[in-house]
Amino acid sequence: MAKKARAAIGTTTLTAIADRGYFKGEEILACHEAGICALVPPTKTSGAKADGRFDKADFIYDPQKNEYRCPAGESLIWRFASVEKGMTNHRYWSSNCKGCALKDKCTPSSQRRVTRWEHQDVLDEMQARLEQTPDAMRIRRSTVEHPYATIKAWMGATHFLTKGLERVKAEMSLHVLAYNFRRLLTLLGMTKMLAAIRAYAHFLTLQGLLWPFSLPALPQMQKLDYVAWRPSLCSGTRVNLYNSAPWPRS
Repeated sequence: MAKKARAAIGTTTLTAIADRGYFKGEEILACHEAGICALVPPTKTSGAKADGRFDKADFIYDPQKNEYRCPAGESLIWRFASVEKGMTNHRYWSSNCKGCALKDKCTPSSQRRVTRWEHQDVLDEMQARLEQTPDAMRIRRSTVEHPYATIKAWMGATHFLTKGLERVKAEMSLHVLAYNFRRLLTLLGMTKMLAAIRAYAHFLTLQGLLWPFSLPALPQMQKLDYVAWRPSLCSGTRVNLYNSAPWPRS
């Protein structure tokens, strides 16, 4: 999804912000490898902190020794690695848990075991970015949730009027288009909005005119009849999108 958004925007850099429901290590790794900066809060699957026990964040990883340091100062050394659902996970634990004075605050089991994904450093870097930008999720809620809530209010409690994936996609696209127009009207006003649309349409037209001269297009071009092709490119009947009047001949 982030790759498609970057391609649609036409930029080389992108910061993707999502809620914790989208947290998935493989997807975050794919964003990292694609040069996309992801900001996704991790899901809370452990109830240790809610029960008043130490959380996984309380165990500090030492990359030099490849071991964890627990709140009691003991070392949780590497034991073995296993592959689960295509992900390689490493297991760490200490042999001194039974006699630890903090065991009641750590685990009800005989040992506190810590699991580390092989690409955990990517997730740690993302967590550091989240801590440096505490307002990121608040901004996401105010900018992303608002359009969906507004469109849902417009649609009412009814379902989509069409059936089938393609028809529903088309219907949703029309809802989004209507929302974008109303948002532009609110921010810019009618005059500035029309000027922006005309300018963008003019830009797309110029892109279409220049495409045959671009390097990627040259191998795809068939032998052209210059006499027939030139009038179609520089015809005096081509429409000027600024004032809907014919362009002057060159």
